[in-house]
Amino acid sequence: MEMRSLFGKETGKNILKTPTEIDPSRSPFIKERIEVMYEGDTLAVICEQVERIQLNGSTFKVIFLKINDLNTTEKIEYDQRRLIEREIGMHIDGEADVHHPERVFGIVTLGGRWYFGKYRKSKPVWLYHSKKPREYSTALSTRVARAVANIAVPEPEGIQAIDPCCGIGTVLVEALSMGINIDGRDINPLVTTGSRENIAHFGLEGNVTLGPISDVSKEYDVAIIDMPYNLYTHATPEDQFSILRHARRFASKVVVVTIETLDQMIEEAGFEITDRCVAKKGMFSRQILVCE
Repeated sequence: MEMRSLFGKETGKNILKTPTEIDPSRSPFIKERIEVMYEGDTLAVICEQVERIQLNGSTFKVIFLKINDLNTTEKIEYDQRRLIEREIGMHIDGEADVHHPERVFGIVTLGGRWYFGKYRKSKPVWLYHSKKPREYSTALSTRVARAVANIAVPEPEGIQAIDPCCGIGTVLVEALSMGINIDGRDINPLVTTGSRENIAHFGLEGNVTLGPISDVSKEYDVAIIDMPYNLYTHATPEDQFSILRHARRFASKVVVVTIETLDQMIEEAGFEITDRCVAKKGMFSRQILVCE
């Protein structure tokens, strides 16, 4: 399903124009979301539309989402937001319950228009996963790992993924928790043991094998490769090219995480870089490259 989305990065708000069952917790950057039911140029239009809602005896609550919209000329203060919530609630046929509502709706103004719909708040699953029993200081943060898994597999159904340099399984834990079918692999027996322990710690199930990427014979839709660079599994340029060349053999899409510029090497391995970004933490930065 193609989804049209309006997203404010500064506030972590997501406004979905097409209803979907995708959990907003998949993204570590979306704090809350509205699945749009009604929209209009004025609040009065929204009030007319919400009268159609059938609650069938359920209680409800309306929440005004504050969003940083550069196109909104009028700043809506706290007291006014509460008044808007109450005004909309008066047009909904049902009993309001601000403490324990059975249904929660959201209202927001964006780009000069009003949007109303089902409200969902994201759970910071990635933050919970940061408390792993096995950890390396150079591993990806759980937040970046979750974003990388989301970039690699935006729609998990029918997709088989692999992390052939999985380390202690930071990406595996995030991917598995999002319902992504992913295998893990590494040449270091210490980290594969740690990876299995981390996966089991969070009640997840995943296949982690020991061995070089050259022995991978199964076909995958996508591979996530966090290039080895720590004390235990540092990769030379020759190793890096070998990893990319073998990934090209069994995966049509690769998301590469690297602290070095590998553009030429990636192209020589047979991939085209279709998108990229940089994740920074203090003075340390990683390039995230989508290759197909």
